[in-house]
Amino acid sequence: MTDAPSNGRRATPQEAESLWRAWTQRKDVRARDKLVFLYTPMVRYLANRKLCELPAHLELEDLISCGLIALIGAIDRFDPAKGATFEQYAWTRVAGAIVDELRRQNRTSRSSRRLSHQVERVRDSWIARTGRPPSEDELAAALEISVSELRSRLIELERAKLVPLNAPARASDEAAPVEIGDTIESPEERANPELTALSREKAAVLKEAIAGLSERERTILTLLHVHHLQGAEIGRIVGVSESRVSQMLASIRQKLKSQLDEYDGVKLDTAA
Repeated sequence: MTDAPSNGRRATPQEAESLWRAWTQRKDVRARDKLVFLYTPMVRYLANRKLCELPAHLELEDLISCGLIALIGAIDRFDPAKGATFEQYAWTRVAGAIVDELRRQNRTSRSSRRLSHQVERVRDSWIARTGRPPSEDELAAALEISVSELRSRLIELERAKLVPLNAPARASDEAAPVEIGDTIESPEERANPELTALSREKAAVLKEAIAGLSERERTILTLLHVHHLQGAEIGRIVGVSESRVSQMLASIRQKLKSQLDEYDGVKLDTAA
């Protein structure tokens, strides 16, 4: 097993097992939260190792979320009596979950590519025979699938066509290559220095407001907005019900809104 780099201190096998026992024996939620965050860098490392294998429609954060769910499962299923350390066990579970997810996505991609070729052949043949493209019902019948399946598969094909913003756009006469991102119009504030400065100030106020939240509240925000977990998954990590997560999120948002409203009020008074 290769050592995974971490942004913070690596947990020793003894510390990891101690935190695990605190969770399994005493249901110490803080111990489980700490265990998750100690090994989140490992999850990110394992996901980044598979970056080159990502299909176009799958993002790195999707793999990280998959790995985090596997990490949570590893905490609940770990058994030190079997001889492995928690890190060894979690590494195996997370790596396996990421590989399984990539295999599942790749199978979908191959199926989508095959359907794409079939659709193109049927459409070309239909146009050559009738002089017009087939309707949705006609296309589904020719492919011997239902209309609902055809629709879902075509949506899947469109998702698979997503490309990164740094991919080259269509060829132009310019010497320097033009990227897709360069062709997208910037938001209004990008072209307005005053709006840009205000946005930065507001971001700093929001950052300070988040720093003033409790550790659990910051944990919930991280799991929601960084790791994109659902309410039920967040609840399992922090040890509360899904409805309680919703209540806590409402409270967090109200606190942050109050800070931003206070900032807006100050700016209005200053302008006046």
